[in-house]
Amino acid sequence: MPTNNTPFLTIFLLFLGLFRFDSFPGLEAATGKLASVPGLYVFGDSLVDAGNNNHLLLSISKANYPHNGVDFPNKKPTGRFCNGKNAADAIAEKFGLPLPPPYLSLRGLLKRDKRKSAAVTGVNFASGGAGIFNSSDEKLGQGIPLSKQVNNWLSIHEEIMKLEPSEAQIHLSKSLFTVVIGSNDLFDYFGSFKLRRQSNPQQYTQLMADKLKEQLKRIHDSGARRFLIIGVAQIGCTPGKRAKNSTIHECDEEANMWCSLYNEALVKMLQQLKQELQGSLTYTYFDNYKSLHDIISNPARYGFADVTSACCGNGELNADLPCLPLAKLCSDRTKYLFWDRYGHPTEAAARTIVDLMLTDDSHYSSPITLTQLVST
Repeated sequence: MPTNNTPFLTIFLLFLGLFRFDSFPGLEAATGKLASVPGLYVFGDSLVDAGNNNHLLLSISKANYPHNGVDFPNKKPTGRFCNGKNAADAIAEKFGLPLPPPYLSLRGLLKRDKRKSAAVTGVNFASGGAGIFNSSDEKLGQGIPLSKQVNNWLSIHEEIMKLEPSEAQIHLSKSLFTVVIGSNDLFDYFGSFKLRRQSNPQQYTQLMADKLKEQLKRIHDSGARRFLIIGVAQIGCTPGKRAKNSTIHECDEEANMWCSLYNEALVKMLQQLKQELQGSLTYTYFDNYKSLHDIISNPARYGFADVTSACCGNGELNADLPCLPLAKLCSDRTKYLFWDRYGHPTEAAARTIVDLMLTDDSHYSSPITLTQLVST
């Protein structure tokens, strides 16, 4: 029998574990038997959105329709911009955790119990169209910018703090906080004469890194200690960008250059942030730019046959239109790097990238690998 001072959340998780007659992923955090990663908390954009945008009334930035989800269990379009599971899901599965549910699916009195259990094992705050800056997408109700994602995290943090103080502190320090964001800010810069007039690429990408630093500090101040920060990929090599080169279909190297500038600013910012926080923050930076470059340069090595076209779409490189219900769908999704014209990876590509994150080789990760991070 639990004593009277045992927090409700601990009782609930113990009951759920006994009810299922098996181990409950993340239960170790509530009972003192710590797993290497008791919880996974995800911040970002459509690369890792698990369906938050489904709950935004005005948003058209959604993926809750076919052919999205064609390879998800029960062929369900969940709001993931993918044929199946995305990178955040793959990371959760690697650590034996349940898929982090979208934060906005946990609201309401009827979701109270689900919210309390998810608070411990992990929650996904990511939103399609989101950026580091509060862009026009947020003003029009299209996405949830990073600052508001962190606000949502702080509400989940309140649930965790209902644990015993020592349990909560250990849980927060051992959990993994994953951040995948920046592409939409760069797309905004590409498409805005006003932004390009206000600042040059170096200035803009530095502003991005500075703004991200503010949000990382907010997460850290809540007790988070382990961070997986994923850099921006070669967005100049997405099917949509290639299709604009109507004859040769090469990458947009100017767009890729801006991605490199941001990643350089990001790496320097993370080094400075760790120093400012006197080493209390531990992180791994994953070079998504280099990983995508290597896959595109040698697709067969990674099991891909097409690294230029979209699996789902229409027209040139299947990239003239988004992945809509009437779009052309490739027959073998495991052979395609890109799901749609925007460059969202297929489930196969997402799993490949996560495998590269977890390799012992530090070729893509610095200053330590993800495996080393969760072992600290």
